[in-house]
Amino acid sequence: MLKRRHLIASLPAIGLMTGRAHAAQDYRGFLESVRSEAIRNGIASGVVDRALALTRQPNAHVLQLDRHQPEFTLTWAQYRARVIGTTRISQGRAAFTARAAQLNGIGAQYGVDPRVIVGIWGLESGFGRKIGTFSVIDSLATLAFDGRRAAFFRSELLKSLQILNAGDISPEGMLGSYAGAMGQPQFMPSAYLRYAADGNGDGRRDIWTNEQDVFASIANYLARCGWQADQPWGQPVTLTRDIPQTMTGRGQQKTLGEWATLGVRRADGRAFSRPTVEGALLRPDGPGTEAFIVYRNFNVIRRYNPSDYYALGVGLLGYAVA
Repeated sequence: MLKRRHLIASLPAIGLMTGRAHAAQDYRGFLESVRSEAIRNGIASGVVDRALALTRQPNAHVLQLDRHQPEFTLTWAQYRARVIGTTRISQGRAAFTARAAQLNGIGAQYGVDPRVIVGIWGLESGFGRKIGTFSVIDSLATLAFDGRRAAFFRSELLKSLQILNAGDISPEGMLGSYAGAMGQPQFMPSAYLRYAADGNGDGRRDIWTNEQDVFASIANYLARCGWQADQPWGQPVTLTRDIPQTMTGRGQQKTLGEWATLGVRRADGRAFSRPTVEGALLRPDGPGTEAFIVYRNFNVIRRYNPSDYYALGVGLLGYAVA
């Protein structure tokens, strides 16, 4: 009787161990399928083996972060306070001052405002201080195996192996966020292959530790997405009378002269100097709150991250630090 009870009590544990064994076997099979596909695509077997050796089983922490992303809504005022606080502005001013010649040179080379380069750098990685501690290979393999967005993450995993095959970074040095965004600009592998640039001419595109490459990569991203040289992204404005919220938003383009007739003025209260330029009025928190006129380059920043808050944060941080 005791033996029978002991056997029954052990069944859940045996089932759990069997499930884990099957999961491990399935993951090994998944990695083997990735290996075979990568080699068929021309990636050296040694590169693939070294990279996939960094992931032995699905990373539980990656899955936890992916499945329990916080769901909350910030107002623009709350978001602004979070991303453009006094500490970040102070850090940004120090960072820009120390690298002004470098940033201005790359800005001129690509025809991109260096203040926007540093704004993106600041929001993405705290001016290079926080690039993420996850192995990109391990994270992408875990998410590709998990199945929620399997096709997307498998494609990014294969692209990360392409990057390793080119020799720009070692598998161990390819660090980023839990979702696979890499280095100081937080490029996904697909964005890296499309936009990463060799800023210092050493034949490598190192967005993890080489700031010249980081800045050139961000500038190249913006330039290839349509940045207009010597044009602003936008500006804060004041309203002399109320404008319905239905007239705001990126799709509501008017000339600055037309906005002026509706009561829009520059932040200092003066009239616009170029009344024929077209822009849109943004008032993220509604009537009586901060307002901005944004131009075409604002939409280019949104190509980096499709959020009005993000693009405003990048632009305002850049203006604040440089």
